[in-house]
Amino acid sequence: MATVISHDFSPDAAGCPRAGKVRWSGVITAIQPRAWVWRYKTDNRTHTLTGFNLWIEGDAGKMVVAISALQQQKLGFRLGDTAAGTGWPVQGGKREIADLYRAGDLKVVAQPDQSADRGGPPFVDIIPDIEIYRQRGCRMLDTKLWRTACMPCMWANKSRVEIEYDFGKTKRYRSETFCYGPKSCAKYSIGEPREVPYKDSWPSQDDGCLDSCLTGHRGEDD
Repeated sequence: MATVISHDFSPDAAGCPRAGKVRWSGVITAIQPRAWVWRYKTDNRTHTLTGFNLWIEGDAGKMVVAISALQQQKLGFRLGDTAAGTGWPVQGGKREIADLYRAGDLKVVAQPDQSADRGGPPFVDIIPDIEIYRQRGCRMLDTKLWRTACMPCMWANKSRVEIEYDFGKTKRYRSETFCYGPKSCAKYSIGEPREVPYKDSWPSQDDGCLDSCLTGHRGEDD
């Protein structure tokens, strides 16, 4: 369920009116790291982790709620929990894939019996600390696979991407999917190469060349 409970009509930093604060509740169907990515040609792909995204399915439908790493650490949300809280609609969405952010009043309403680690894939055990994700680094993940088999996996990720199209002057934005999981995962697929456009140039092609830089310190089963 999602209900508007208050309004703040003061303008935001861009001078636009703020939307209403929302109270939500529902079952958690996925918990994935929350991040945004900066791209420049194929020379740089920087991932900035800021917390976690909760995929919620309630009476009002599906939504994504962004929470901080500290909130996840404190409450220990797990797949299948019924959760509730408040949040503000994301304005613009340049760095968020979530529908709601600035989450508050978070609580676990109901928690089903939790089984032991079932292995994987998909990997659905206790969510690790955000620092673990930073240490692991990630690889590009096929978008269709993320949407299907990998959706409940704690190592899967969808991020907003900021592309330096004309360095320091113009940026472009899109979403991409990534994986922080074991390199040996039988379900993993990198998907198609990703074009990284730049003004007055042929688009660079990221075919995974940066993945080895980001995850080269890990073994096949790590």
